[in-house]
Amino acid sequence: MTSTGLIVAAAVLVIGTAAGLWRRRVDGRLRSVGPTARRPTATQPIQAAANPGLADPSGADPSAAGERLDAELLAALGVEAAQATLLQFSSAFCAPCRAVRRVSSEVAALLPGVRHVEVDAESHLDAVRALGIWRTPTLLVLDADGRVAKRATGVPAKPQLIAVLGEILPA
Repeated sequence: MTSTGLIVAAAVLVIGTAAGLWRRRVDGRLRSVGPTARRPTATQPIQAAANPGLADPSGADPSAAGERLDAELLAALGVEAAQATLLQFSSAFCAPCRAVRRVSSEVAALLPGVRHVEVDAESHLDAVRALGIWRTPTLLVLDADGRVAKRATGVPAKPQLIAVLGEILPA
């Protein structure tokens, strides 16, 4: 093997390791949703006219907790009134989606006033695009007003999810 081949192999190993460590760090982490959390693209501006998932027509963050979702969009996804809702976007052949379903169902059964709603991302592409869902599983934690309080891609830990819901639920 030449020195060029060794350099290329070492570079691939370093890049692969760095990508794996980054993914391990962010996967399943519940993060706050705010005005800087949404990344607009040239074809998908933040304005509510182009993004019907937002209830505020200015496209601004209507609360400190996160963006308030349109009631019609939530109804179309099967979200009913609750003190807190765990809205999960899944796909058919997604193994981590089953783990999120299990954790979310257990937490919803454990805490009164919490509902778990699972949505097939492939069947609701308009909602997926409106909400900026890039991969499955994605879990949105909604408060009673339909605002996104936290968001996670990957499998969140059960204690983290309970702690987040403790912040949202009334005492």
